[in-house]
Amino acid sequence: MNGKNNIAIGFLTMGLFMAYGFLLIYLRDFAPGKEEWINSYSIGKHFESRLAHVHGNLFAFLNILIGYLLLHFRDKLQNVKIISWLGLIGLFMPLGILAEIYLGMSPIFVLLGAITMTTSVIWLGVAFFKMNSLA
Repeated sequence: MNGKNNIAIGFLTMGLFMAYGFLLIYLRDFAPGKEEWINSYSIGKHFESRLAHVHGNLFAFLNILIGYLLLHFRDKLQNVKIISWLGLIGLFMPLGILAEIYLGMSPIFVLLGAITMTTSVIWLGVAFFKMNSLA
């Protein structure tokens, strides 16, 4: 794994979370009981679902960027495979939020995803600092 899967899964994940945004628009503007949904803007499921939507797209974009950089600089960077996997596992964060909302699951996946994505980004930054040149 050298970044290709990060790009592919990143785009697919972004598409899914963009589509989830349409569900949120429906709940806000068209669903029966939309007033109740609007009134719970900053609490509960409404707030958590917006967190999942935003972080899902952010983490998808980060995977696309990480994947591109890993592919482009794979011969000059160390630990490419580990950084790639950590970025992908980071997608558990927004998926974990959805699992909490809709399935009542533990927040363990949120924490796992947040920690691994943060680790991936920092590790990639350190790898670039250690790299001799970009050319």
